[in-house]
Amino acid sequence: MLDFNNPRQKAKEAIRASIPSDLWLANSDFVAQLSQKVKNHQVATHPAIELLNRGTFNREQMVAIHLDYRQAIVQIFTDALLIAQYQTCQLEPRLTPGSKMYARFLITLNDLDEFGFRPGLDKYGYYLGNPSQAHYPLFEEVLDRLGVSQQQRKRYVPTKVASQTRQFLENAYGDLCSVVSLLAVAEEEVVLFSAPLRENTRAVGIDVSSGYYACHGSNEDLQADARDDDHANDLWYVLIQALTPQRYGEIEKLTRDYCDLWVEFWDTQASLLQTNEVHSLILARQV
Repeated sequence: MLDFNNPRQKAKEAIRASIPSDLWLANSDFVAQLSQKVKNHQVATHPAIELLNRGTFNREQMVAIHLDYRQAIVQIFTDALLIAQYQTCQLEPRLTPGSKMYARFLITLNDLDEFGFRPGLDKYGYYLGNPSQAHYPLFEEVLDRLGVSQQQRKRYVPTKVASQTRQFLENAYGDLCSVVSLLAVAEEEVVLFSAPLRENTRAVGIDVSSGYYACHGSNEDLQADARDDDHANDLWYVLIQALTPQRYGEIEKLTRDYCDLWVEFWDTQASLLQTNEVHSLILARQV
């Protein structure tokens, strides 16, 4: 009988078997080092994390942060995921026919989460899911609770760095290695701000017990039913399949530049406070 258990592990085994063992070892070593460099980047300890956790920003400032964050990543995240799935077609000239499906299978687990599906079967023996629980609409509900009208959303002029951060990811759409590596960074580093954003959103009187902030965070975040750590690991795995050694330097620079942009993004958000404490925190990080 065909075994449908442990789909994530089965996809990873198929990906590993799809490339030569020596390339697998070389790529695995590079990606492990790259992932660690991303985790050690200064964005992971940005002062905005502490400021958000302390509930420092007022309601008006949280509206601005959410609208900027929406521009930078929320609106296009699933676009990038779907494009990454499509661009796995770039694997087949180099690997065996069908190899792209293993990566697509693994990315689909991220898609299902983003689109509002849940593990399990409904009473009819079909997939569990509800499109109202897709993450992007849930983020829009946060804006509703913050009192942001549709007109305000349309009229909002994002900061320069929010638009640059968005454009940086969009510019990677044409290349599998590039878009997958940036998505992995997003799942690895950008998600670090989910719990702090939740705390400051709660501090300005918004219910965060359900919705967007209940489905974003690390596996260790007990206040969220989130799988972002798994998704980051899955995307790094796809990168292992897609990479060739000639591109190591290029991909390392790409991920570093993307992390640098997120530092600028959070510098800009922190500057909304315009306090000596904030300026001191940012300067201390830069020394």
